Amino acid sequence: MQLLALRTALALALAPLCAAVLTAPAAAQYERDTYSTEEIVSKGHKFFGTTSRELATLVEHAGSRWGRPNGYILGQEGSGAIGVGLRYGDGKLYMKDGEERSVYWQGPSVGFDLGGEGARTMILVYNLPSGDSLLRRFPGVNGSAYVVGGLGMTALSLDGIVLVPIQTGVGARFGVNVGYLKFTPRGTWNPF
Repeated sequence: MQLLALRTALALALAPLCAAVLTAPAAAQYERDTYSTEEIVSKGHKFFGTTSRELATLVEHAGSRWGRPNGYILGQEGSGAIGVGLRYGDGKLYMKDGEERSVYWQGPSVGFDLGGEGARTMILVYNLPSGDSLLRRFPGVNGSAYVVGGLGMTALSLDGIVLVPIQTGVGARFGVNVGYLKFTPRGTWNPF
């Protein structure tokens, strides 16, 4: 009985070490195929033209929730709503595996929403197998309450792929809406 207790205690003590050794190649692969928080914050600072602590906080929050992204989009968008809204944007997708492509997004929304904005947008992309997998509709809920501008973050998800738009811009917006973003390889005025 004491031998069993000793073996169990030893196994429990060594379990973290065994798990680290057994998953080291998987962890190394994960790190090669994804962006670190530092890489994303650096790209965001260059893109947004700021070294704000708020950007780092948003990126860290997204990382703690969804892990490390394997891609990101840098672009700009405009949106407006009076109950029913529209959103249009364009940018470039960068994936850790080296794939780059231009993407466009558009989408309708409906809700208790009023206002408009123009924003620079960084979209963190999680679990995207390839750039082609982005070309579809991603549903989500968005809430805004600001005048003039600031940083904001939302999340959209479909089939295990998570998109986290981080925006900074100017405008006035107040409300909550439900809608989707449709990603396309070319720009279109049709949000549906």
